[in-house]
Amino acid sequence: MSKNTVATLKAMKENGEKISQITCYDYSTARLLDAAGINMALVGDSLGMTMQGYKDTLPVTVEEMIIYGRSVVRGCENTMVVVDMPFMSYQISPAQALENAGRIMKETGCAAIKLEGGKTVAPAIRAITDAGIPVVGHVGMTPQSTNAFGGFKVQGKGEANARRVLEDALAVQEAGAFAVTLECVPPKLAALITKKLDIITIGIGAGSGCDAQVLVCQDLLGMFKDFVPKFVKQFAQVGDQMIDAFKAYDQEVKAGTFPAPEQSFAKSDSSDEFLAQLDSEY
Repeated sequence: MSKNTVATLKAMKENGEKISQITCYDYSTARLLDAAGINMALVGDSLGMTMQGYKDTLPVTVEEMIIYGRSVVRGCENTMVVVDMPFMSYQISPAQALENAGRIMKETGCAAIKLEGGKTVAPAIRAITDAGIPVVGHVGMTPQSTNAFGGFKVQGKGEANARRVLEDALAVQEAGAFAVTLECVPPKLAALITKKLDIITIGIGAGSGCDAQVLVCQDLLGMFKDFVPKFVKQFAQVGDQMIDAFKAYDQEVKAGTFPAPEQSFAKSDSSDEFLAQLDSEY
């Protein structure tokens, strides 16, 4: 397998090849994604929900993104790692955005950062890309703006909203991003945006017309059952398998059948005579 980079992903788009992306938050999962040949790993601020139990992504900090991000980078040899910029880490000014993007890149070793928004964040994207940091944009349903949207809702319905999403995507491209995530966007609109853009489009709940697709790891594995979005396909029921394994472990521990001799270091144990001596001494 060859290493995925901005250049190789651009070539895939130009050749009409589809690109795979999965969210990831830890080293062991990163190793598995890498072994599976996944093109991109996103260390998403969705970790606030999947890993920390918050109701949304807003509480996540730059420091937390760095901790999770560096773990994923260590696990990926060929998979390209993108790290989210969390809420209020880039909205204040382009200078703030550049400072935090630079810190995330330096302290995680990731290959790119991602931030949400269209026209309004274009100056921040330009400042970051001018410094040589690759950027993935994010338009449509942007989770950090869930309160403004009144919840996690489809974006781009109706002519005015469709125009807004397209113009946001074009602004992200103009600002220098090499890719843009389209979340919860009607499929025909997402396909049109993909046609109009030279940069990579990454769909999540945006139909099959995008250049790439992304899903949250826990969603596609059936591990996160609190809420299953309409756009999720569960490719396995790992959550159920984990529960079964935990139950089996619990039962064997309580029955005294685990650990068995084959899980013990019997050959290195002390002699019965010495243990009897210790018993009498103490």
